[in-house]
Amino acid sequence: MAMDPQNQKKVKLNDGRFMPVLGFGTFASPEVPKSEALEVTKFAIEVGFRHIDCAHLYQNEEQVGQAIRSKIEDGTVKREDIFYTSKVWSTFLRPELVQPALEKSLKDLQLEYVDLYIIHQPVALVALEKCKDKGLTKSIGVSNFNHKQLEKILNKPGLKYKPVCNQVECHPYLNQSKLLEFCKSHDIVLVAYGALGSQRSLQWLDPNLPFLLEDPVLSAIAQKHKQTPALVALRYQIQRGVVVLAKSYNKKRIKENMQVFDFELTPEDMEAIDGINRNIRYYEYLMWADHPEYPFSEEY
Repeated sequence: MAMDPQNQKKVKLNDGRFMPVLGFGTFASPEVPKSEALEVTKFAIEVGFRHIDCAHLYQNEEQVGQAIRSKIEDGTVKREDIFYTSKVWSTFLRPELVQPALEKSLKDLQLEYVDLYIIHQPVALVALEKCKDKGLTKSIGVSNFNHKQLEKILNKPGLKYKPVCNQVECHPYLNQSKLLEFCKSHDIVLVAYGALGSQRSLQWLDPNLPFLLEDPVLSAIAQKHKQTPALVALRYQIQRGVVVLAKSYNKKRIKENMQVFDFELTPEDMEAIDGINRNIRYYEYLMWADHPEYPFSEEY
């Protein structure tokens, strides 16, 4: 995967644009006050994050947009320094709803365009292409697609733009190696969410699933490098050519996550982490399990 020579921390997309390899995830559970999204997004930009991942569904685009604009106004960044991603989630969506959803996001954000707009289901790709043609988004991508769903899109007659990325759950317990290989072979970037496994606080997760950040292999490698297991999990993704989203509302950890560029894992470390894959999915979206497009019934 070609790296941007100006800055080793970006990856080149199949449409010629560049995406920072480390992203800041802005999702927070409903009980977190929206004002915190403003606070932590400003802080993330101050400590060096340039890739901000959000969605209409998170109900905080107004605050996140405000944070971006205030950092532009105070001269910390220019708009073109920020790579902003939004997503349209409305389950198995009607194509005619895509553009209005993006326009609503832009209105909340008070931005002219987003850098990447992602859909979670195969039906609305044509609508996404129109959003790109109108300049509302610079790039288009998909999320939670298995390789068969990607194949279906790539083989679609009259496909105008290839998705630049596929955003999926990915961490050392679900390393997605087959899907990653498939995406790389088609010049599609794999973007990892849930990269630190699960947060214990999420009620809808199975409490019996093992806690990734307590894994003995990760802990031993972290100790060896004098880093945290979370940083090792993030670094692992960057070294395998995956763009990784780090989600935290804790300022100490947000700052710490930038240290992912300060060390390197050895080939032995990488192999050891490959070895702990267990195909554990923390995010199963079981409410969609009966839908014919449910992506996780396939092996990858």
